[in-house]
Amino acid sequence: MRLLVVCLGNICRSPMAEGALRARIEASPLAGRVEVDSAGTSGWHIDHPPDRRAIACARRHDIDIGGLRARQLCKQDFLRFDRILCADASNLQDARCLADATGTGKLALLLEWAGLEQAGEVPDPYYGEAEDFEHTWHLVDSAAQAIVARLIRTGSPGGIPT
Repeated sequence: MRLLVVCLGNICRSPMAEGALRARIEASPLAGRVEVDSAGTSGWHIDHPPDRRAIACARRHDIDIGGLRARQLCKQDFLRFDRILCADASNLQDARCLADATGTGKLALLLEWAGLEQAGEVPDPYYGEAEDFEHTWHLVDSAAQAIVARLIRTGSPGGIPT
């Protein structure tokens, strides 16, 4: 199973979600069997590390995302990944514009696909303060936990659960 998490710039939400997912997967029976990456719908921050506040927030939760580098979502991602999980509806719409007819079926909102529909979207903490990054962390880590449980429940990380 290959999962891609997408936000706008790939410097806050999606690298935090990537870090949370990797940590939760590595601590589960899925270790070594699920690939996780992240990307942004914009190209503003290509090759930049995550926002320093995102790095600090993840570090407070014993996750190191400092080595990640931003990249832009591309058409090849729809071939490479089984699921493309977007932080919010705007990112989902931008990703749909890039996908062909078969690729749109791989797209979903991160929290919704994780089974956390009541949480809605992952808000962008970029213009906020440390507490906004903590709120984002709580959401993406909760999603990571739920995704790991979902993949274990389906019994086949190589398959694509609906």
